[in-house]
Parts: sequence; C-alpha cells; structure tokens
Amino acid sequence: MNFDLTTEQKMIQKTIREFSEAEVAPGAEQRDKDKRFPIEVFQKLSQLGMMGLPFPEEYGGADSDTISFAIVVEELSRACGSTGITYSAHISLGGAPLHLFGTKEQKQKYLTPICTGESLGAFGLTEPNAGSDAGGTQTEAVLDHNEFIINGNKCFITNASFAKHLALTAITSRNGAEKEISAIIVPTDAKGFKVIDNYEKMGLHASNTTEIVLEDVRVPEENLLGKRGEGFRQFLITLDGGRIGIGAMAVGIAQAAYDRALLYAKERKQFGRSLSNFQAIQFKLADMAMKIELARNMVYKAAWLKDQNRHFSKEASMAKLYASEMCMEVTNQAVQIHGGYGYMKEYHVERFMRDAKLLEIGEGTSEIQRMVIARAIGC
Repeated sequence: MNFDLTTEQKMIQKTIREFSEAEVAPGAEQRDKDKRFPIEVFQKLSQLGMMGLPFPEEYGGADSDTISFAIVVEELSRACGSTGITYSAHISLGGAPLHLFGTKEQKQKYLTPICTGESLGAFGLTEPNAGSDAGGTQTEAVLDHNEFIINGNKCFITNASFAKHLALTAITSRNGAEKEISAIIVPTDAKGFKVIDNYEKMGLHASNTTEIVLEDVRVPEENLLGKRGEGFRQFLITLDGGRIGIGAMAVGIAQAAYDRALLYAKERKQFGRSLSNFQAIQFKLADMAMKIELARNMVYKAAWLKDQNRHFSKEASMAKLYASEMCMEVTNQAVQIHGGYGYMKEYHVERFMRDAKLLEIGEGTSEIQRMVIARAIGC
C-alpha cells in the first residue's frame, strides 16, 4: 500500500492551498455575513483550470482523478465551506451525470461550459415531497411529438442561479403505481423555468441554494440524458460520487476548526497556564486530530476505488457518514475549547459548526447512509 500522493496530486494540493489561503479565506467571514456568492473566486478557479478537473480534456477538463477532486474540495472547504460545497456540487452533481451518461454531442454542448466555468454545474433531484425518498418524484415530463413538456418543482438545489442548464429527474410514464423516471437536460433560460433564491439557511450562507419551478417547460426529446426510464438509477450512481465530495468537505471544515482550536489553546491563558497544558484540552485536541485523519483516509480510499473503476458505493457512504458526523463533533469541540469566544462570529468556529450540519443531511442523510451500508453488508 502506498499512501503518498502522486507528483500531480501534490502540485494540485499546493496550488489550491495557496489559492485558498490567498483568495478564499480572507473574505469568508464577510461573505457569510452578507450572504454573498463568491463569483470572483470561481472566475479565478476557471483561470486555474480547476472547474473541469476530473473531466476529459476534449471537453475542456483537466483529465485528473477523483483524489485530486477530493483534495481541491477539502482545501476550499478549509477556507470557506460555502465555496467548498459550490465546487463539489459543480463537479460531482453538475458535471458528473453529463460525463457518465451523456452522448458525445451532449457533452460537447453541456459539459464543456461546465469545465470552462462558463456555467456552474447543478443537479435537480430533491423535491418538497421527495427528499430521502427520491423515488417519490412528482415532477412530470410528457412527450409531445418531439418535445418533453415538464411541470413540477425542485427544492434545495445548489448553484441553479449560476447554471445555464441542469439535469433533473421527471416521471416520463406511469403504469398504475409504478413510475418511469428519466433524466432530462433543461436549459435554465427556457420559457416557464423559474429559479427562486429566497431560502433562509442555518449555514453555508455564501452558497447558492434555490427552488426551481417548471411550468410547461419545453425541451427537445434529444435532451433525454441516458436511457429513458433509467434516470433514478443514474442519479443514484451520481450521488455515490457526490458523497466523496461531501466527505472531503467535512474533512476540510473539521481541519479548519481544529487548526483554530489548537492555536487558541496554545495562546489562551487560564489559571496561569496555556489551555493546551491542561489534559482535558489535550485529550479533546488529540481526539479531533485522530478523527480528522481517519476521515481523510476513508475519503481518499473511496476516491481511489472510484479511480480504479472498482465498486465504491459502500465506501463512499461510509466516508460521507463518518466524515460528516466527525465534522459536527469536531466543530462542536472547537467552539467548546474557545469557550465564550467560540460563540462569537469573529473567532470563525461558530461558522464552521453551522456549516457542518448540512453535511449530515445533504446527498443522503446519515440515516440513509446507514441503510446503504446495511444493504451492502447483506442485511
């Protein structure tokens, strides 16, 4: 076994860490307060060639691997969780289904602008009555001659305000209680397509989370993504890869919280000694460091399996589940170590804690991950 990063992976890590420290971290707190999307950050990431990182060069990508993707998500999230989730969704939810299931023509038309950063990637699965029960989709697409007419709505969609198109799931046929669910690529400027950005969120304030309303939206039949009736299966495969991104994001946020807690413990004096000299604090920090390292290894293993074209669904769920719950625990302890100051925005750790909670919910709740793992081990 070799735990060393390749030369290319080390270069990507160095580049994105320096970029995150210089361009992302300095404005993170203010963007959170202002709820301002970091559009300038993504313009610069485009110039760095990061927006199509794991996709083929023929579509404007960098032809890199999933471990490199995880590294970029981790480093961006370490600086700003909102930036991390935007990037992760752009690649793993926006670009991945087009890459996995699109025709060559669809990739040229829709994947290329995602790789170049001309459009952010987005993904339309969740609905008001179909969250964890993604099979409960109610959005419908009726074929009229050579066009699908789509009606319905999606909720909690990341990046839709900055996407020129997205793939979404819709019912394309019914047989009694049975639904045929397909994936369809829909331009966001289509007549009847409306993006509503008015959610009041607990955290990740600088990311874009929207509702989508579709009223008689017409798209050509050729916008069908993959085979008709296989949309649900395609999106489950997409989510497997997305869970690696969420796991990497959790590692990044937890690392940031730990870094600040360690620094604070060394500098803060109580009872004539630094906090870091008290065994109770040492044990907290030791546990935090251990769990972050364990989560990172799990995320990298899932990414490595994916890169080797091996089954990785179970490992991706394990990594996402452990990393997200670890992140919530670590950020909570970081606030605790800071005491009263941890409750104040200027010390950042309360932001990390607020941002962390979404990771236990998005791309399959912790409960759903346990169901996936249980099935994988034969329960």
